[in-house]
Amino acid sequence: MVSAVELNIQPLYKRELAVYVQLLSELGEENPISLEEAETLFEKISNYPFYHIYTIKQHDEIIGSFTLIVIDNFAHGGLKFGVLENVVVHPDMQRMGIGKFMMQQALHIAKKNGCYKLILASNKQRKNAHAFYESLGFQQHGISYVTELVE
Repeated sequence: MVSAVELNIQPLYKRELAVYVQLLSELGEENPISLEEAETLFEKISNYPFYHIYTIKQHDEIIGSFTLIVIDNFAHGGLKFGVLENVVVHPDMQRMGIGKFMMQQALHIAKKNGCYKLILASNKQRKNAHAFYESLGFQQHGISYVTELVE
């Protein structure tokens, strides 16, 4: 287990994009984004009201990351909700408590920003990830649908 004292949570910096894009490949991405595209997208995302990519570092090295998007909402009395995406831990660092630390941080940030719920989606093939999320109190809720818009 890695001690939470050894871990730092920070926003992703533009200079770290190459490492970040490489880490995302662990999610099984078939068409990884180029560094040039990532730099352009990073600038665009930085203008969104609350779209934050967080990195988890140990000894100044990125070992995990998650994206948290806080969305304003007309329903539920105007309460916001959070969307958690791209949750990934470096393969050499998995099963050491880093994922749990990241999820606790995501939940804390979402609560602090007035979210009434935090949602995430996971590929139905990722049974280990589902068990992990459930161990943290997440529940399978409803049915999710997707239609691919890009071939």
